[in-house]
Amino acid sequence: MDIFGEFLGTALLVLLGNGVVAGVVLPKTKNHASGWIVIATGWGIAVAVAAFISGKIAPAHLNPAVSLAFAMKGTIAWPTAIVYSLAQMLGAMLGSVLVFLQFRPHYVAADNPADILGTFATGPAIRDNSSNLLSEIFGTFVLVLGILAFGLYDMPAGLGTLCVGLLVIGIGLSLGGTTGYAINPARDLGPRLIHAILPIKNKGDSDWSYAWIPVVGPMIGAALAVLLFQIMS
Repeated sequence: MDIFGEFLGTALLVLLGNGVVAGVVLPKTKNHASGWIVIATGWGIAVAVAAFISGKIAPAHLNPAVSLAFAMKGTIAWPTAIVYSLAQMLGAMLGSVLVFLQFRPHYVAADNPADILGTFATGPAIRDNSSNLLSEIFGTFVLVLGILAFGLYDMPAGLGTLCVGLLVIGIGLSLGGTTGYAINPARDLGPRLIHAILPIKNKGDSDWSYAWIPVVGPMIGAALAVLLFQIMS
């Protein structure tokens, strides 16, 4: 059930997270143009809700970078981390399809390819590969270091999950404005694949030249966070 939990949790994560992006950027929605604070808050809530729902049957990593971190710590085996990551990818793809179904009339009304892609995957505000990579490294470093640090405290059930959700909001507000803060390879790559597949009018290309950054950056950031945490421990 843990593999299914990672699949389900990541599907819900993307449904709610990319759902708030779609609501903000696609035309003629009730929350159109409500801004970055709404997006960052929605993503934080998405992380917390998805973790609460899946957390009883899975570790609720919902992110290959987090699974990598716990494999490096020895909490889970490396083959388990790989299987979790695959489940997370598939869950993210399903979540992205659900977002499309939810907002289908608004996709039909949309005529800006960047806005359409933004409801699936991240993209830089200013394209600079080295800076964009650093942005994803920094954001994921803070995320994973925070998750590991929260585990040191004797918190009531559920409080740690709420803390992670708040942390995601904080990362979005402080560090997310440069790249849209993927901080999760599955959350970006899975929906980007769905964007490439779905027959959406005016969608443009899937920006594959950028796609490696929200995959590689988070994995580097997670690894660095584990290394620092082990030095601190």
